Amino acid sequence: MKKILFFPLLRMQSGHHQVADAIMDLLKTRAEEIELKKIDLMSYTNKSLEKIISSGYLKWIRYAPATYNVVYKKHFYAQKQTKSAYKFYQGLFLKKMEQLIEEEKPDAIVCTHGFPSYLLSQLKMQGKCNIPVINVYTDFFINNVWAKDGIDYHFVPSQEVKENLIEMYKIPGEKIIVTGIPVHEEIIKTTHRKFNAEKPQILIAGGNSGLGGILKLSAEMKKSQQFNFTVLCGNNQKLYDEILSWDLDHINPLPYISSRVEMNKIYDEVDAIITKPGGVTISEVLKKRLPIFVHAYLPGQEEINMTYLKKQQLVFELNQKDTLESQLNKILKDANKMKQWEKSIDLFQKGLELETPEQMVDVMNWILNKNSTSIPLYSVKPSIHLQVARV
Repeated sequence: MKKILFFPLLRMQSGHHQVADAIMDLLKTRAEEIELKKIDLMSYTNKSLEKIISSGYLKWIRYAPATYNVVYKKHFYAQKQTKSAYKFYQGLFLKKMEQLIEEEKPDAIVCTHGFPSYLLSQLKMQGKCNIPVINVYTDFFINNVWAKDGIDYHFVPSQEVKENLIEMYKIPGEKIIVTGIPVHEEIIKTTHRKFNAEKPQILIAGGNSGLGGILKLSAEMKKSQQFNFTVLCGNNQKLYDEILSWDLDHINPLPYISSRVEMNKIYDEVDAIITKPGGVTISEVLKKRLPIFVHAYLPGQEEINMTYLKKQQLVFELNQKDTLESQLNKILKDANKMKQWEKSIDLFQKGLELETPEQMVDVMNWILNKNSTSIPLYSVKPSIHLQVARV
């Protein structure tokens, strides 16, 4: 039996885990002969350290977002990084990664976070790892933690990222597949959406913990006469209770939703979404062809995602100086603006080189079969051709 290891980072739920779960679940239902295992290297190394880092990370973003933004852009998003940047990480984790690989003996490794990717690159460049490694990116850009040297395949979010890897890092195009940011197959692709012009239903999502400044919109939601609102509160019980206490027919709060089937149904029932520019959430909504409005975003990754999404005309940024209702009306009821947005969605989706779960399974099976000399080309668009990296 073949084995694939998946490496997100930290145990807290994040896009890195969601992407790993999405790929693992589609393989579970179609390739029972493959053993799938998700491991957090930080917990494997030291569980107490993982808890400290997770807690510190969340507090840093919440209480000092400006300093987080500066540090992230300087050290993780700069065009170049110093060779000494990860000396501390190497000394602490490199041996643990080598030990883990020796224990698990995988046939392939999928990284959904840049740090495990970096460590595996170091081992491969030192000749201590000959296992195919795949980077699966979870944002609409690539920060410089992600390794490029020694990585066998790159599953990238867009054609722009593919071109960047080819031009800046000289990575052969045959090692790069534009998959988009993988989302769970229970989020079913929508090809056509009918807009409810009478009283549109707006979904408001603030992330799993209910963050994102939802209460800042409360006064405008309360007095709205032209829209209904469904508010995803996540694990934020205080937010849920607050909205419930308003007792307003046009505002419906929902607690944490674990079922993707239920989430897919909610997407189908609404006409637009107000959310943060997290990679997985945006990718789900693009798949559902929902107009996307961004009211607020976290520093670092979400801010950089937002820059890309605005440039590609895939989202609309709300101006906090203007009223919510007027902005929603100006865009959703403007035929020309919606037509341009539809074109942007079409262009983005045409750039994807894997279109079905079965295609992803075919590619993963091919990578596992090291002796194969050719990929089943029927499984991807004609522009794609992969060849086995010599290791």
